[in-house]
Amino acid sequence: MRAPRAACLAAAGLLTAGLCMAQSEKIGTVDTAFQWIGRDHDVIVEAYDDPQVAGVTCYVSRARKGGIKGTLGLAEDRAEASIACRQVGPITFGQPLKAQQEVFSERMSLLFKRLRVVRMVDAKRNTLVYLTYSDKLIDGSPQNSVTAVPVDRATPIPLR
Repeated sequence: MRAPRAACLAAAGLLTAGLCMAQSEKIGTVDTAFQWIGRDHDVIVEAYDDPQVAGVTCYVSRARKGGIKGTLGLAEDRAEASIACRQVGPITFGQPLKAQQEVFSERMSLLFKRLRVVRMVDAKRNTLVYLTYSDKLIDGSPQNSVTAVPVDRATPIPLR
């Protein structure tokens, strides 16, 4: 009887760990260059709900290469992205937050490049700050974008 219970607890732990990273929702795309074969080059806009802060959604726009390589997922997308996070409902916290934590990461190339979104807490101003940037295994990019969501002083941000 212990083995099934342990397996259930392990599965629940893995499920909870998976929920810590936000999942994207495609909002729309705009074509930027026509390609004869494969999809066009475009800019995609995606929404990410912060998994630990109910009522905050981040909108990230980024370029995607098309053509044959882009369609097959072999192209390396540019290291340029923009972010805007907004309060979309009452802000509540399920648990205390780390002062700085990655809330989303997505591959931008087959092996080495990732788009990352990091949440930072500005406790003095009771504000959530979100930074987006890309990195590579060897050489990251200084291209970045930042946005902030002020939280009502009546709702202090709980920190770990």
